[in-house]
Amino acid sequence: MEAADYEVLSVREQLFHERVRECIISTLLFATLYILCHIALTRFKKPAEFTTVDDEDATVNKIALELCTFTLAVALGAVLLLPFSIISNEVLLSLPNSYYIQWLNGSLIHGLWNLVFLFSNLSLIFLMPFAYFFTESEGFAGSRKGVLGRVYETVVMLVLLTLLVLGMVWVASAIVDNKASRESLYDFWEYYLPYLYSCISFLGVLLLLVCTPLGLARMFSVTGKLLVKPRVLEDLEEQLYCSAFEEAALTRRICNPTSCWLHLDMELLHRQVLALQTQRVLLEKRRKASAWQRNLGYPLAMLCLLVLTGLSVLIVAIHILELLIDEAAMPRGMQDPSLGQASFSKLGSFGAVIQVILIFYLMVSSVVGFYSSPLFRGLRPRWQDTAMTQIIGNCVCLLVLSSALPVFSRTLGLTRFDLLGDFGRFNWLGNFYIVFLYNAAFASLTTLCLVKTFTAAVRAELIRAFGLDRLPLPVSGFPRASRKSQHQ
Repeated sequence: MEAADYEVLSVREQLFHERVRECIISTLLFATLYILCHIALTRFKKPAEFTTVDDEDATVNKIALELCTFTLAVALGAVLLLPFSIISNEVLLSLPNSYYIQWLNGSLIHGLWNLVFLFSNLSLIFLMPFAYFFTESEGFAGSRKGVLGRVYETVVMLVLLTLLVLGMVWVASAIVDNKASRESLYDFWEYYLPYLYSCISFLGVLLLLVCTPLGLARMFSVTGKLLVKPRVLEDLEEQLYCSAFEEAALTRRICNPTSCWLHLDMELLHRQVLALQTQRVLLEKRRKASAWQRNLGYPLAMLCLLVLTGLSVLIVAIHILELLIDEAAMPRGMQDPSLGQASFSKLGSFGAVIQVILIFYLMVSSVVGFYSSPLFRGLRPRWQDTAMTQIIGNCVCLLVLSSALPVFSRTLGLTRFDLLGDFGRFNWLGNFYIVFLYNAAFASLTTLCLVKTFTAAVRAELIRAFGLDRLPLPVSGFPRASRKSQHQ
């Protein structure tokens, strides 16, 4: 063989080894996420659904749980996608010639983006509908009972649902662009799935627009419940006394259930006693907290939340001004997968770390706001008491939120990292009016929620300071006496 043949062979070997290395790294990352999600789901699932007398139902629930674990792992991967890309770019800038980070390159990052896009489509369009229909199916009438019969029914329902959804998306694309709809019939993979995912991502971005401002306002109260407040803001001794008094009253009522006036629900009373006992144990733990946790932890946590929230609103406001001054600030897709060329923050590595923290903070806030909203409050998972259909609904909602996070972060200007792969092919990202109105709506809703939350907190503290909360309330159920009876 000549020298040129050896060079070609060495290039091919190098490409082969790089491809194998990328596959191994992607597999290890996804396996780690899968294990973590499986541990989390087993803590929330209802054990009675997996230990039933009917082995068929238990098998179906186990298969559905594995599909939910896969979907939740994809959702977690979508959350980590943008922060991992930003940190990888800064690492490549800091250590461009290091031997130990040669595995971290643009090809790997671009491949991870494509895998998350593919698995998100697979989970939303096929796996989660299959899991729901599989748990609800009973098999066709007259067919043999068993798991296989339920699989047949589920596949038929899934095919019908897929045809219905694809038909609706094709009609929508025909209304928007007739030429594009004709192309979608011939190019299913390159046009149809990205367009369908663009619609789902747009719905996810709208959901983030509503949930994130609500979550930013709720983060203060949620953090206050988790941490121990200083004694000036919280009287634990009074709360313990009230809890013990209520528990004793309920216990006395359970021990002496005879009453000629009231019909007592014993099961409800037992649940109330258990809730009060749990509350009393938590209050005991909070009372035993050290002075550092009480006087330093709570103020620092509130200060961090205030700084992160104010910084988020400030960045969005600056991005709105940039959009008005220069349309070059519009988000766009990046076709070149090479990284390590320039920092995506004007502050360098420090700015990149701030971007990553803000992205995680907004994602946590959006989840808090999602479960705090009246519409989705009933979907909130319960420890060891979450039904299988409820787990499926939670996984779908979390995947929609997390897959829209990169688009959400880039639209608000939290980072200048352009979206890779099919994430940058969304048509509505190039619409100036949509991006501008979205930023303005986010800033307005966030400011409104924060102002309402803080004014409500100040109003509650003033009411408590003046003792108005101790005023007796009118007792319902006793009609007022008429004037005639009063005169008599």
